[in-house]
Amino acid sequence: MPKFIIERDMPGAGKLTPTELHGIAQKSCCILRDMGPRIQWLESYVTADKIYCIYLAENAQAIQEHANLGGFPANRIEEVKTIIDPTTGDA
Repeated sequence: MPKFIIERDMPGAGKLTPTELHGIAQKSCCILRDMGPRIQWLESYVTADKIYCIYLAENAQAIQEHANLGGFPANRIEEVKTIIDPTTGDA
């Protein structure tokens, strides 16, 4: 399945409490279970005012559907075309 990065504008995200983040994650996982194997959440990165999520999904529409069902913003959805890391520069 393709990998996607989702940018979610969430002012104050970096100030969310562990309890609030737990609730968001629980809601997301419940929706993912209902959607079946066509979408999978890998991890998310919380910054001051955004959350960046990494998902595997059959397409961007599945990610948008998840966002709509959960009431989560999905301001930008980008398919990852390739991955590089420091070893990419090794000869």
